[in-house]
Amino acid sequence: MPDDLFRLAEATARRLRVSRSELYAKAIAEYLKRQEANAITERLNDVYSRRPAEVDSALQRAQLESLEKVR
Repeated sequence: MPDDLFRLAEATARRLRVSRSELYAKAIAEYLKRQEANAITERLNDVYSRRPAEVDSALQRAQLESLEKVR
């Protein structure tokens, strides 16, 4: 671990009044949670990219009309 990152972690742990181990555990847990969210997004993108989206023409017209009213 680079010295400057270690010092920053040390200072942050002191400021938060937690041990370095607890700070590292929380940081790793947060990182893993983000990775999981990214993996879910990637899987959803893969599923939705296989077929073009089909929009009901009546729904599309209603959406366009509502946008024109907002302007």
